[in-house]
Amino acid sequence: MQTWIKMILAASAITLIIIAGTAAYLQYFAKRRLMISTTTSLYETGLLDEIKREFEDKYDIIINFIPVGTGIAIQQAKNGDVDLVLVHSPTMEKSFLEQGYGVCRKIIAYNFFAIVGPKEDPARIEGANVTEALKRIAEYGEKQNGKNWISRGDNSGTHQKEQSLWELAGYNYTEISKESWYTDAGSGMGQTLLMADEFQAYTLSDIGTYLKYSKENRITLSALITEEKELFNVYSVIAVNPKRHPSVNFNDTITFIKFLISEEGQYLIENYGKDYFGQSLFYGAVGVLKENSPWQIAEWLKEYAFFSGFECPPEYRDTCSELYEGG
Repeated sequence: MQTWIKMILAASAITLIIIAGTAAYLQYFAKRRLMISTTTSLYETGLLDEIKREFEDKYDIIINFIPVGTGIAIQQAKNGDVDLVLVHSPTMEKSFLEQGYGVCRKIIAYNFFAIVGPKEDPARIEGANVTEALKRIAEYGEKQNGKNWISRGDNSGTHQKEQSLWELAGYNYTEISKESWYTDAGSGMGQTLLMADEFQAYTLSDIGTYLKYSKENRITLSALITEEKELFNVYSVIAVNPKRHPSVNFNDTITFIKFLISEEGQYLIENYGKDYFGQSLFYGAVGVLKENSPWQIAEWLKEYAFFSGFECPPEYRDTCSELYEGG
């Protein structure tokens, strides 16, 4: 074959590849997509990867999760950089709604935080309640020279919870956070657990991330205090207010929220990782609130995560009233 013919064929092949690649590129970016800022304690368990696969297969809408602490997630939403948030700090969520940045809040899941620490439990907290456990950790820390407590220190939902627990135990958080035995990781849940394991220190973790890291033998820490009311942990989804940021993909956001609260979405949340970890990492909250059963959990959800008697007060749901049955 003559050289010039080979050159023409090669050029044609390259052109076809470029055209095909360009078409695929344009097709990818032509798809609808959602930008979701979320807490690392959800993301690091792998649950959101499963949700992403199921949702994208069903709706052909691309999801991009941005895992950060709740404080940063909410700030990104305030800036209009994302379409919605998945977070677990009712105090910050309430402010987000009241400031006019968020709408259509739905409580989707719950689990418990855990106080984890060395298997030897040098502060002897196992069997104590949360308040007594923190007092023993503080007393033990004052007698030691090393790091005894590792905090997220990142204004995340977990960090907010930790601060409230120290206050509940009778400590001034600002003062105790300056103690030599108290250390800020300034990082996500996974890195905080790794740091606590390195120093054989105590920390507060969501149970999901703890179980994942423990199962993968990345840490040797034990869950010493679990499933107490004070450790209740509630996850919510909130849409960014389209009146504040008209550029957000609000229609697909509502589709995603409907998926999360549907029987399919709640089943996925309830059963994720159950076989692998031997227990549920998360529990669906929608059925509990609808049926008011188990009664105790329903009461805790309302006490801990409702605002003025509602998961989302009526003034923040005029664009999505179909999400709320019976109030």
